Amino acid sequence: MTVHGESIILIGMPGVGKSTVGVLLAKELAREFVDTDLLIQTHAGKTLQDIVYEVDYGHLRELEEATVLSLQCDRHVVATGGSVVYSEAAMGLLKSLGQVIFLDLDLAGVEARVDNFSTRGIASPSAHGLADIYAERLPLYQRHADITIDCRGKTPAQIVSEVIYEEGGQYADKDA
Repeated sequence: MTVHGESIILIGMPGVGKSTVGVLLAKELAREFVDTDLLIQTHAGKTLQDIVYEVDYGHLRELEEATVLSLQCDRHVVATGGSVVYSEAAMGLLKSLGQVIFLDLDLAGVEARVDNFSTRGIASPSAHGLADIYAERLPLYQRHADITIDCRGKTPAQIVSEVIYEEGGQYADKDA
C-alpha cells in the first residue's frame, strides 16, 4: 500500500518507548501527538488491564482496532498499542495516514523494560509470556514497517534524532 498522509506512526513491542519517543518527536516537529492506548482508556473509562480482566484480551484488540479505524489525523505523531499489528484493517488505515516506523528492540531489551508484564494490559492470551508475544509479533512488525529503527542502547532523544535525520532527513526539512 502506498503511503498517502504525512503522519508518523510508531509501532513496536510494549516497553520499547513508543509513547516517550512519540511525545518527544511531536515536540521536535511541532506536531500533535496521539497515543491510541490513551484513547482506548479514555473512551472505555478504564485501564487496558481492567479491560483484559473484565472481558478478555480479544476485546482489547477489538477496541484497539475500532479506535485506530476512527482516527482522523494528518501530520500527527501516533503511538500505537503493541497489538495493533494483528489488525490488517487498522494497519491499512495507519499506512494511509503516513510512514509506519517500527521501534525495534531485542527480547532482552524488552524484558528489561517491561517490569509490570502482568498488570500492563497486554492484549495476549494469559498463558503467553513476553517471549511468546515477542516471537509472535516480531514478523508482523517487520512486515508492516516502512522504516525500522534499532533502539538497542539508544536514548529516546537519540531515537528521535534518527527518525528525523538519519532516515534521509524526510522530516527535518518539512515546515512544522
